[in-house]
Amino acid sequence: MNDNTGTSALSKGSKTKVKILKTALKLFSSKGYKATTVRDIAGAMGMKQSALYNHFKNKDAILEALISELTSSAIVHLFDDKDPQTAAKGGKTLLAGIATKFKLLSFDAQNEALFKLLMQEMFRNERVREIYNEHFYQENVKKLSSYLFMMMQEELIRSSDPLLLANEFFSPLFFYQMQVSLLKMDKKSTSSVVSMFEKHVDFFWDNIKIEQQPNSLF
Repeated sequence: MNDNTGTSALSKGSKTKVKILKTALKLFSSKGYKATTVRDIAGAMGMKQSALYNHFKNKDAILEALISELTSSAIVHLFDDKDPQTAAKGGKTLLAGIATKFKLLSFDAQNEALFKLLMQEMFRNERVREIYNEHFYQENVKKLSSYLFMMMQEELIRSSDPLLLANEFFSPLFFYQMQVSLLKMDKKSTSSVVSMFEKHVDFFWDNIKIEQQPNSLF
């Protein structure tokens, strides 16, 4: 009896924390972290401010919890489900899959809110900068560079600096993702940017691939 009551209370408390984080993320991404107060978050949830403090001691603690969620973003885990050798042999297919992931995430409400929070807090919060540099960008660049190196060994693409190529591939994707967010924020059409994800892959691949020579009959 007591065990069931404890489990129920824990579950209820956990659900409340998740709701607080979702509400805070929505407010932080729309109003900005600095302009949002704990009272705003509690009010949006229809709960007393004092009750919110039972779950988070202050606004910074809420932000810290949201920041930790950034490390579980789909962008951070782009390569988790891929076998390196098999994926590398896919060549352009691998790159197209990465670009598609970026495009789809641009229209995911949760990811969009996290991305906006990331952009807003990057210049204020050192921890956010560290997460962006290490998990969002550099780690993916290093992983993609290893895949590109394997493509060179398979003679799918020309020999070059794989780390430079990886940077060249990822940079436009982050830019297009930001463009989508900005257009959506101003309630403008995103159609002009959406096609750029695929066009980027085509342009990039055409400039690095090795043209296959037809077999000679003589």
